[in-house]
Amino acid sequence: MYLGDFMKVIFIRDLKGQGKKDEIKNVKDGYGQNFLIKNGYAVLANESNLKHQNTLNLKKQEEENILIEETKKEAKRLENITLKFKVKTGAQDKVFGSVSSKQIVTELLKKDIKIDKKQILIDNQITSLGVHEVNIELHKKVIGKLKVQLIKES
Repeated sequence: MYLGDFMKVIFIRDLKGQGKKDEIKNVKDGYGQNFLIKNGYAVLANESNLKHQNTLNLKKQEEENILIEETKKEAKRLENITLKFKVKTGAQDKVFGSVSSKQIVTELLKKDIKIDKKQILIDNQITSLGVHEVNIELHKKVIGKLKVQLIKES
């Protein structure tokens, strides 16, 4: 679509500082033709390309919704799990050290749940006896909750 000295383009690749993939932008005519389109960063936003982009966006949204539903099921599964860790304690049951993300990942693997330790969101270190709730970011829109229990080693 021609807009005087400007043209509308659809980015098909990320270009730092200019646009992200699937973004539609108005750019200067020469820049659009001579750089973005020529180097494969964008295509002209004509009717055909816009329809194609719409189809891709709908498909991507459907896939995203399916992924969210799957991660919600995983979150439900996590809610029913309590990981138990035996820890050494000192005076007044003060725990030595804390339970790490890596330890949580290892215990979850034993239950056939594979997550990355970066997904575990621990605000304050787990350093006291009892049950603690740990958030796990399964998806940017789905946070699972898991119980971690610290038990005094006898």
